[in-house]
Amino acid sequence: YRRVVKGVVVDEVRITNPGDTSLKVGQILPRSEAEKIVRECGSRKTPPEFEAHCEYLSAWEEDKYVIAQANVELDENGRIVPELVNARQAGNFVLMKREEIQYMDVSPKQLVSVAASLIPFLENDDANRALMGSNMQRQAVPLLRVEAPYVGTGMEAVTARDSGAVILCRRSGVVDSVDSERIIVRVEGNVHEGQLSREVGADIYPLTKFKRSNQNTCINQRPIVKEGQRVRKGDVLADGPCTDQGELALGRNVLVAFMPWRGYNFEDALVVSEKLVKEDYYTSIHIEEFELEARDTKLGPEEITRDIPNIAESFLKNLDDSGIIRIGASVKPGDILVGKVTPKGETQLTPEEKLLRAIFGEKAGDVKDASLYCPPGIEGTVVGCRIFSRKGAELDERSKAILDEQIEALRRDLEDEKRILNDERAKRLEALFSGMELIADLHDEKTNKRLVTRGTPLTRDVIEKLRARDLKRMKLKDKDPRLNEQIDEIEEMTSRQVTVLEKITEEKIAKLKKGDELPPGVIKLVKVYIAMKRKLSVGDKMAGRHGNKGVIAKIVPEEDMPYLPDGTPVEIILNPLGVPSRMNVGQILETHLGWAAHKLNRRYSTPVFDGATERDIKKQLEEAGLPTSGKIQLYDGMTGLPFEQPVTVGYIYMLKLSHLVDDKIHARSIGPYSLITQQPLGGKAQFGGQRFGEMEVWALEAYGAAYILQELLTAKSDDVYGRAKIYEAIVKGEAAAEPGVPESFNVLIRELQSLCLDVELMKTPREVADTALAAD
Repeated sequence: YRRVVKGVVVDEVRITNPGDTSLKVGQILPRSEAEKIVRECGSRKTPPEFEAHCEYLSAWEEDKYVIAQANVELDENGRIVPELVNARQAGNFVLMKREEIQYMDVSPKQLVSVAASLIPFLENDDANRALMGSNMQRQAVPLLRVEAPYVGTGMEAVTARDSGAVILCRRSGVVDSVDSERIIVRVEGNVHEGQLSREVGADIYPLTKFKRSNQNTCINQRPIVKEGQRVRKGDVLADGPCTDQGELALGRNVLVAFMPWRGYNFEDALVVSEKLVKEDYYTSIHIEEFELEARDTKLGPEEITRDIPNIAESFLKNLDDSGIIRIGASVKPGDILVGKVTPKGETQLTPEEKLLRAIFGEKAGDVKDASLYCPPGIEGTVVGCRIFSRKGAELDERSKAILDEQIEALRRDLEDEKRILNDERAKRLEALFSGMELIADLHDEKTNKRLVTRGTPLTRDVIEKLRARDLKRMKLKDKDPRLNEQIDEIEEMTSRQVTVLEKITEEKIAKLKKGDELPPGVIKLVKVYIAMKRKLSVGDKMAGRHGNKGVIAKIVPEEDMPYLPDGTPVEIILNPLGVPSRMNVGQILETHLGWAAHKLNRRYSTPVFDGATERDIKKQLEEAGLPTSGKIQLYDGMTGLPFEQPVTVGYIYMLKLSHLVDDKIHARSIGPYSLITQQPLGGKAQFGGQRFGEMEVWALEAYGAAYILQELLTAKSDDVYGRAKIYEAIVKGEAAAEPGVPESFNVLIRELQSLCLDVELMKTPREVADTALAAD
């Protein structure tokens, strides 16, 4: 909070660095006084450094004071303009005289969280929908092609920087080189009052490329600086997975129309143009991780290998000699990712097998296939592989190749840092020798070979070829007596920094070679990463920032979408009935302002509780030459006829959420069964079946679908004998067998028996006769 005294807001600062003054760190004084001290210091003294000061009050302390809102009108002297001011006192909202105000909010944003402060026109949204909007921003999927919003709140850049997703410059300098994998910044050293700056060398920023996040999305950083560009400490050097030029970018700006369309956007469903799919507007990359452990078992160690019993060579074509799939291979469900064999238990061998074993030695008979197969629903490209081996274990070829690659990257970074340090050394020596003239030839101490001829200009090229002791022996005109000392200082600083860099690199390499900490009993752990490209599809969930969420119901060809008078087809059709009852009118205001922003090629920042008014939006629409109502006549793409009413059209920032239909779709024929109930397991993760519950049974009973009901409650559920027979009948092409007794009935009998009720399943005399007849 800022202090208010007699209706005037006190502008105070806190000293962070006293400089050459008597001030102390943390001292608080009025800004005018601090600025006066800075002027008095002039160029002879180091001026103090300060930052804006505000006071923090707890909820209990706040109750004691009268506090005005942050957007109260102030004059140029910081005096509150209105006589009566809206304020809060002890939790109540009151109207107070300006002289009675004791504190004032610093910013209207301080009332809400970071996520809520990213919602434009938050003050026009119902609280429930604002809550949904701020929660759904956390579920946004990083897109392949990101775009910052046309209508933001000014918090996008702050959020992106504080999230840690972007790479910030650590020390000021010049960008030495940029590629997709790393950025090198040459830190510029400067000579200050004859003292050499220690700020020399290079900062290397490795970029994260296509790494998997915990949500299985893709983390990828892209450089946004150019070679030779001057950068300051704190500047953004590279964008993260959800940022655009250092601003948070969770979705895309799309042209929307609020209108019903052939019933397809009933109940919050969305109608989407094929253009969004074709032009990869909402395409995202998802990376799945699969792992396989090789353990030390009682029967012997498991082995990761390409030599798998009873598997055709065609299934092994993408595996390398170590039995691990190669990077770049396309995989589909059922493909082998990592080959593994595990020892079988001791079995009694036939005389023939004993003879074969005696002739050919140990054969594949003692091991069984325990490979890692690609699960259903996963289809993509292998983008990475990590192999963890126990300390002291011998590495396979694939592990050696990965280790060599990592060591090579470390050595390359070291060479670049040494090159920049040597460049800096040469530049400093050149600055020392500038304007000096060589008055005698310089010869080599041992061979007496001439190194530099008298009168040669001492350029960087000449200096770089000479050693430090040769430089000190040069006979120069007007030689500075401190020159040799300065040469030694530069040489010592460079060699010390090179030594430190070499030591750090060697430590990193030793750590890589040492091996990995694995759980007891695990010999080797292999992780395979598969990347999948997910385009927008029917069933995907999308949302705006105002809690306006929906599911895609139909993807319509571009030419069938409603179009504007200039022929531009809209990209998404939203249902207008989704606005009145939800009371999130912020989306409508965003639509209008987004339309003006697109037309004028601008970006607007409308902060929370202090944003654009209706009048401001109309003014922008007028400037863009658009109707101030925000509505326009649309034409049906299918018939070409105009719609009856003008339609609200504009640009909204829409996000794709991480509830993708490809992750949820699931089908099963036969699969795992529960051990106790003998019913299929549930859920996609267990490759389970669909639950057919009590109410669904009622529905089938109401229809009188007796045979479907019988099948669902026996063969498709827990009739073990019946399902085996039906499977056999299908295989042989015979008529389906009669259903047997469900296992749940046996469970019920056992339950009753545990209550000392002896229940027995008896056959009627007719059933006994039928059984005897069937046996005959």
